[in-house]
Amino acid sequence: MRRSRGYRWFVVGVFFGFILLHQTDRLLISPLTTDIMQEFRITKTQMGMVTSAALLVGAVLFPVWGYLYDRFARPKLLALASFIWGSTTWLAAIAPTYPSFLAARASTGVDDSSYPGIYSLISDYFGPAIRGRVYALLQIGQPVGYLLGMGLALGLGPLIGWRSVFYITGSIGIVVALLIFFGVKDAPRGQSEPELEGLAAIKPHRFDWKTAAGLFRKRSLIFLYGQGFVGVIPWNVITFWFFAYLETERGYDETAVLMTMAPAVLVLSVGYYVGGALGDALFRRTRRGRLIISLVGVLAGAALLTLTLRVPHADRSQFMMLLLATAMFIPFASPNVISTVYDVSLPEVRSTALAVQYFIEDGGSALAPLLAGILADASSLENAILVICVTAWLIGAALLIGAAYLVPRDMATLRSQMKERALESVSTT
Repeated sequence: MRRSRGYRWFVVGVFFGFILLHQTDRLLISPLTTDIMQEFRITKTQMGMVTSAALLVGAVLFPVWGYLYDRFARPKLLALASFIWGSTTWLAAIAPTYPSFLAARASTGVDDSSYPGIYSLISDYFGPAIRGRVYALLQIGQPVGYLLGMGLALGLGPLIGWRSVFYITGSIGIVVALLIFFGVKDAPRGQSEPELEGLAAIKPHRFDWKTAAGLFRKRSLIFLYGQGFVGVIPWNVITFWFFAYLETERGYDETAVLMTMAPAVLVLSVGYYVGGALGDALFRRTRRGRLIISLVGVLAGAALLTLTLRVPHADRSQFMMLLLATAMFIPFASPNVISTVYDVSLPEVRSTALAVQYFIEDGGSALAPLLAGILADASSLENAILVICVTAWLIGAALLIGAAYLVPRDMATLRSQMKERALESVSTT
């Protein structure tokens, strides 16, 4: 059953709200890091372990969520993920000791691996030509959620304490679960593909292990999976440690941190959409278009972050200007990589395809906050952030070049398969 244009955008709005509020809760721990460390009297290494543990749990469960999304109703599973988000956040809020807090925050990784279902469902509402922009709109919720979390932490944290802030975001998760459960409907898998778009009925194709295993025979996906292994390392290091870096090494107070990070996050939000829109535009000219834009973002991000962190601590104006430039480019790859994964994957295994991508990403980056903490204890946060991020981005750039070279053939294979399915659907009606 095809839904109206208005309903499609309603679904996008609901999932934007989910991502926004979920990321608020997930990234809230970064601006609260110093308060939590003081209460539990722990080191940077121990605090880094908190985020690394959640990332490891999420990484392990990505294939499980991907399989479930490809087999069962995606909205109901997403409602369950939202309920788990709210419940585990409450457990973290009541944790009396560091070990129990570590265990509670690790359990939040269960719902962190739920996103493939969102992007898979959206791919059945919107065709390939505009997916980059739609995914970019959804991903704007991530940096805006970071900004909202920063506002809650810096605004409410000193007044009501970090535990009460977690109570608020945990309760929101329960409310969002109810909205998804009652308001979002599933869609036939593959209905938005150009070859199937005008058909009155589509022959269903269900998940099977042979089709899923075929993902690993797509050479462009192998390079994208390799890029994912290193590509998210900088994000986890920056989102977790950048607040502490500004406070402890650049001497920013809470007001200065807010005045620095708020504009950077807003520019980051714009960068998602600019990257997605540029990817869609270049994709119409060449099948390598999305990955070319991704490569530009990665290389520019590495160069600009290096210049940013090497600015003298006293020159806050220049630091701010370069930080904003960095924030514009570093999200370019994200919506384009997701779109490319779906440009080469059959509809019934798309959740699995993206879940594998995220599994590899989190597997590669899960230890990044811990590694940054260790390097920071031995040297400085500035050196830890710079060395880890730039190294990861340069390796990722090489892998993106390989994926861009190979992707046209895999896209042509998918289009051929969709044409065959269109003929099957016509012949059965």
